[in-house]
Amino acid sequence: MKRALLEGTLAVGFLALAVGTLVARANPASAYEPSVYVGTPEATWVAFAFAIAIAAGTAIACRGRYQGIGIALGATTVATIVALPVLRNYRFSGMGDAMTHMGWTRDIVAGELDPHSLFYPAVHSLGAAFHEAGGIPLERALLLTMVVLFVPFLIFVPLVVRNVSGDPAAVGFGAIVSWMVLPVNNVATHMGVHTNSVALFFVPAVVFAVVAYLRRRAAIERLPFGLSPFSVLVYVSGIALLLIHPQQMINVVVLVAAIAGVQYLARVRFDEHPMLEHPTAYAHATVLGALFLVWSVSNARFRDAVSGLVYGLVTDDIGAGAEVGQREASLAEIGGSLGELFVTMFLDAAIVGLLVGLFVLALWLGWTRTDGETAAFVNYLALGLIPLGGILLVYFVGTPTMAFRQIGFIYVILTILAGIAVAHFAGGLARYVTTPGATTVVALLLAGCLVLGLLTVFASALIYSPGQHVTDQKFSGYESGFEHATEDHSHAGLGYDPFRYDHALFGLEREATLSGATIETGEVDPAAFEEGNYTGAYHGTDYYLIATEYDLTREIGVYQELYYSEAALAGLETTPEADKVISNDEFQMYAVAGEDG
Repeated sequence: MKRALLEGTLAVGFLALAVGTLVARANPASAYEPSVYVGTPEATWVAFAFAIAIAAGTAIACRGRYQGIGIALGATTVATIVALPVLRNYRFSGMGDAMTHMGWTRDIVAGELDPHSLFYPAVHSLGAAFHEAGGIPLERALLLTMVVLFVPFLIFVPLVVRNVSGDPAAVGFGAIVSWMVLPVNNVATHMGVHTNSVALFFVPAVVFAVVAYLRRRAAIERLPFGLSPFSVLVYVSGIALLLIHPQQMINVVVLVAAIAGVQYLARVRFDEHPMLEHPTAYAHATVLGALFLVWSVSNARFRDAVSGLVYGLVTDDIGAGAEVGQREASLAEIGGSLGELFVTMFLDAAIVGLLVGLFVLALWLGWTRTDGETAAFVNYLALGLIPLGGILLVYFVGTPTMAFRQIGFIYVILTILAGIAVAHFAGGLARYVTTPGATTVVALLLAGCLVLGLLTVFASALIYSPGQHVTDQKFSGYESGFEHATEDHSHAGLGYDPFRYDHALFGLEREATLSGATIETGEVDPAAFEEGNYTGAYHGTDYYLIATEYDLTREIGVYQELYYSEAALAGLETTPEADKVISNDEFQMYAVAGEDG
């Protein structure tokens, strides 16, 4: 392609990105959106698709500066998609852990909590800094923090691939795979203000530091205590990850320890091998592990998590099998299936994982033309997956949620290896068809996976999980409901415990109840509620029943009245036991008399 035409094409791609962004910005969300995909104007998606198509084509076909520009275009487009809740003026996004994180951030801003008192204070501290320095609302500051900490994933995945392989084709393919955002599985890792998930996006920066230390030689003199600049980079990035979330830090410790173990075995087994030329990672594994232990062992949340895992391992009622069975039964009742959900949520990840697995197997069998240096780094990462997989198995037996978090970390490593694997797959295919033909086949495969990946970055009805968009009216309703309620009345939700909103609105540094909130909260009993027994639906006591637009969308639109029906909800309007005390377009609260009321 001629230089002028190529530059013009890239310019059009950036123009499409700009147009799509402006259209999204000009059409803010005016009410609760079950799906950011449906709520965002079609013109924005057309523009973004055009920009990504140009970016992907450039990343695959070009080399040097133009490939870098194409990768930058694609990465910026994906980052903009992730930033849609910010661009479209969402008040907030996230109704679980994200609400608690907002409460902690609110406590930090109010001076009621020291950041170092938290187990993972980085996200909260950065959000507080954006709030104070930029004068923006706390909710928007946290959403912005999520976007800022996502960007390293898009930057460092192709940089790690370049350091490991040096093959421009692998760099381009690796960048495209990173745009799929495979670490987000919407089971236990999410695109939102969720510290464990956000930590995954920073992992490639730490892996880059480790690879740079192993591969490069410092051009400047060593620092005090015999440290090289790259060693300092490993420690600093490791500490940053520790402060974002220690669970992903321990995974990095395991990975670096596995690399150190492979180096030791190579030194015992071989007289000549590329690994023997690399500086050892023994000290780095030890120091990173010590940092994790010093930070974690004295923390109550860490001890509780370990206790929960041990309890799950020794009991029969906790584990992935039971949870999968429950989900499968529920899906069948609303006309879905695990197979359908797997294709939607995990087909792209399965294809990428299969390609990486076949490539590593071919490498070990000597069927590839991979040079020794690249093979050494592929072996480091591939063999590091063995202990990480062992941890995954333990989690699956003990705490299924942790298992899917572990899968998120494993897919960070697989994303890095995927660039090299896809490049070798394309090269091998070119032996049987033409190079353009092989490139076309690979491009079409990646395009399909990219569409699936970007369609499941955010929760939506497509995966039976409506978006967790929090509107001004919903916040206002909860705030009024908590502040003006009778003290001895609990607050109950429809399949959702409202205590998280108490965290978000008032912080956690107040006298708390057993639910973790300053107000007693819980969920109404679906069976009693469906029978019209509103008075007995919550322990037979007087309570406030909260129903939001999110609840109605989830229970009626997505779950198809599996737990709560529209008729039972309508009955609240006529029953003498319930009085509507707060009402707006997004929030309804009823005062319900208990059986003794």
